[in-house]
Amino acid sequence: MGWISQVVAVTALNIRTIRQRLGSSAVAVVGIAGVVIVFIAVLSIGEGFRKVLIDTAYPDTALVLRAGADTEMTSGLSGDEAKVAVEGAGIRRGPNGPIASPELLVIADVPKRSTGTPANVPLRGVQPQAFEARPELSIVEGRRFEPGRNELIVGRAAMREFELQPGMSVRWGEHTWAIVGVFEADGAAAESEIWADARVLQPAYRRGNSFQSVRAKLESVDSFDKFKDALTTDPRLKVTVVRESDYYAEQSTVLHSIVRTIGYGIAVLMGIGAVFGAINTMYSAVAARTREIATLRALGFGASAVMVSVLVEAILLSLIGGILGGALAYAAFDGFTTATMNWQSFSQVAFAFAVTPALLIQGIVSAATMGLLGGLFPAIRAARLPIVTALREL
Repeated sequence: MGWISQVVAVTALNIRTIRQRLGSSAVAVVGIAGVVIVFIAVLSIGEGFRKVLIDTAYPDTALVLRAGADTEMTSGLSGDEAKVAVEGAGIRRGPNGPIASPELLVIADVPKRSTGTPANVPLRGVQPQAFEARPELSIVEGRRFEPGRNELIVGRAAMREFELQPGMSVRWGEHTWAIVGVFEADGAAAESEIWADARVLQPAYRRGNSFQSVRAKLESVDSFDKFKDALTTDPRLKVTVVRESDYYAEQSTVLHSIVRTIGYGIAVLMGIGAVFGAINTMYSAVAARTREIATLRALGFGASAVMVSVLVEAILLSLIGGILGGALAYAAFDGFTTATMNWQSFSQVAFAFAVTPALLIQGIVSAATMGLLGGLFPAIRAARLPIVTALREL
């Protein structure tokens, strides 16, 4: 009998006898499923955060910041600088002129719905061009704010996570504001913001004629270098020009790194426990089948075939746990909404957990790895089992 045939035969025998060891096998499956659930759940936070920042950013949109600034909060442009920037070469033009929006960004303290604790929510002052620069944005409830009035519109995600509702009046800065509308933006980071007329927001926060950034819609993706060169070589300006997609990719790095570190750390710690559970399960399986293994060896089955069959059983149980854990993680966490701090801008971003196919594959691969490690030593013991000693138990 060929070696592969021996492996198949012994493995089939192992699988048929699993029901006799259902309790210990179920413990191993549940333990590994638990590790996979936690692993995928934690990493889906980072994936969801990256998705809301990166997947909704556009490479044909550019941001103009003060030279040396890496976020809008650390940037600052005078009104004159913003006026020069919106006339830069390479900007797309519409019926109302250049599609470029000078914008002011401040922070408003807003209680979270879940806890009531105050959170830093971005309050963005914009001009009419901002709506042209973000064609994906649409009002889904109420109306836009009217220029020159103390009115606000809030993003759908911000309204979901914070104490914000159309019809409410709030006091921020030196003004009392009325919330008149709700907007969506295809799940982009803008949905975590509150918008107001920049010319009204400036005096409310004593910002004079200043802005944080200029968002410009380019003629095409390839127009970025033309736009960047025009502004960075202009002696009237000292600015940094970045693609929106690159800017938000950089914004997501800190939280994503923290989440990945925590996720892998938890997975390793819990995985050690799951591996020991798998080891106990497979040792029990080998001990319960001592006579069967000895009989197979006496009939001519090789030690390596027995060892591989035990490993296959361990990996199979782990894959069942991995698939179960992945399915439960997807059902429980995919699309679950929350808000967290963007540590690079120190403001809240609302997002949904994203259980991606890549995360599910990682979870299943980690489960198989735990099964391999958990079955290795019992498999070696099974292969080294003395035939004569085991047959004496018959």
